Amino acid sequence: MAIHSAQFVKAVTGTEGLPDASFPVVAFLGRSNVGKSSVINRLVRQKKLAYSSSMQGRTTAINYFLVNGSVYFVDLPGYGYAKRSKAQQEKIGKQLSWFVSEPTVPVRYFVLIIDAEIGLKDSDRETYALLTSAGHRIVIVANKSDKGRRSDVMKHVAALKIEFPDSEIIRYSAKTGEGNDALLGLLLAD
Repeated sequence: MAIHSAQFVKAVTGTEGLPDASFPVVAFLGRSNVGKSSVINRLVRQKKLAYSSSMQGRTTAINYFLVNGSVYFVDLPGYGYAKRSKAQQEKIGKQLSWFVSEPTVPVRYFVLIIDAEIGLKDSDRETYALLTSAGHRIVIVANKSDKGRRSDVMKHVAALKIEFPDSEIIRYSAKTGEGNDALLGLLLAD
């Protein structure tokens, strides 16, 4: 299935004011600066739909994008950015926990994005545990597979497959498009 249209719908900064729940949700989350917005932009073939920055911690709201008039792609704030104030970190942590456990949000998939160049961090494991304890379907995207030494990337992807044997793992590059068709096929199949 191809993406024919994508548009920004709404930014939610708290735990209220979510868009109409009549469309399923594909939610993208991961550490700060892992490339969540870039992955969304690559998937929808628009360079500036989701705001992306080289500065960590820019996304602080839950951003909704309507794709093909039938599914929401949701760009969640990144976790693990140490330069945020303690209050900001707590707010984002509560917001993410709320979103994961909110029964009125019809989540089809959570896309957990992990930096293939750096590898898995404890915060990624904690997020995965939160998602699985809530019973969500998870696809893991090893983004930035085009960066760093190929042997390191392959080692990190292999470690993901060992750590998360029950989840689909896709090697991905928002820059080159590697893995794009596989991810789209999975996310839009239902």
